Amino acid sequence: MKTNIKTKIKREREETSLLFRCIPSTVVSLFVVSVICMNLLANKTLVQTDWIALDGGILISWLSFMCMDIITKYFGPKASNKVALLASGINLLTCIIFYIASIIPSDANDYTALNGILGGTWFILFGSTVAFLCSAIINNILNWLIGKAFRNNPDGKAAYAAQTYISTFIGQFLDNLIFSVIVFMLFAPIYWNGFCWSFLQCATCALTGAVAELIMEILFSPIGYTIIKKWKKQKVGEQYLQFIDGGKV
Repeated sequence: MKTNIKTKIKREREETSLLFRCIPSTVVSLFVVSVICMNLLANKTLVQTDWIALDGGILISWLSFMCMDIITKYFGPKASNKVALLASGINLLTCIIFYIASIIPSDANDYTALNGILGGTWFILFGSTVAFLCSAIINNILNWLIGKAFRNNPDGKAAYAAQTYISTFIGQFLDNLIFSVIVFMLFAPIYWNGFCWSFLQCATCALTGAVAELIMEILFSPIGYTIIKKWKKQKVGEQYLQFIDGGKV
């Protein structure tokens, strides 16, 4: 039994190491940067009315989901989930470094505003991390399952469009909803002097954000499809794909 577990752990480590050697660095870099920016921008509410509320994260979150869709389509949902965990870990490390920088005293200038931005808010980080990881896993699995339904032409434009559009809309809606409920309904009333969103605002924020990000996905999906075609032509990550198919290289 112990040998079996050790063998599985060893194989998992080999698979993860191989994945990060094979996956193109540009996509991973854009993904990680978008997650970090999304966390920072979420500190600012852009629009707030009785029926809608949008935070700054909406400006960049579409890029995170587009990168996940590309990775899921080519390498599979498990690979995309691992990259999402990596991005969350780097985001956490970045927030820690920012916080340390914000509390170091300096007489060179008045850095109060900058310290406030760098220091961040712990419950926004918590809410964005939980929301992102939950929605990422759902997005990646849903994307993969929809692709399996296109048996005749799984690599065609119709299949890619269906996978990305549906999974992005649902994933973004859940991301926005979970984040809004955690931050603006649970913690904001306690730590922000009674400031809060209603559930209607959270739901409409999630829906409106999902629609906006879906539009972005539709606009930029041809780029994602072209990238995947290029990867297939160049046989990108062939070692990893062979490994997960059962043949070590």
